Amino acid sequence: MATKQFKLNVNGKDHAVTADEEMPLLYALRNDIGLTNPKFGCGLAQCGACTVQLDGTPVRSCQLPLSSVNGRITTLEGLGTPEKPHPLQTAYIKEQVPQCGHCINGWIMTAAALLEKNKSPTDAEIKDALTGLKCRCATHMGIMRAVKTAAAMMR
Repeated sequence: MATKQFKLNVNGKDHAVTADEEMPLLYALRNDIGLTNPKFGCGLAQCGACTVQLDGTPVRSCQLPLSSVNGRITTLEGLGTPEKPHPLQTAYIKEQVPQCGHCINGWIMTAAALLEKNKSPTDAEIKDALTGLKCRCATHMGIMRAVKTAAAMMR
């Protein structure tokens, strides 16, 4: 286990993190950089609560070692601001999607990557993109409405 310094660009800001090269990106984001999203969910890259975008592609940060990170990282905190939220953040509020809120990170970060590439996704394309994400509160229909609402806002 080799400790080294990593330079991470997170939400447009550069950060230096000294850690074991096999440490998951999630731990650096939460413990070293101090972000509150992404969340720790299953720790097995199965639930999606830890999802971030790496150069616009959704990745599960709980299983991504720092040694494999090469690119710009965007977290939910970097997607929008309170003054200018991302359309998905606005749509989630409008459609009253959140319940416990633990899983929101994965759903929004994954849907944002989809909408960046496809402003008019079909229901099947949305479901396909969101496959594998887990929500124990069963807000799946609200999530679908929010993605469609955000897509309409982005067109």
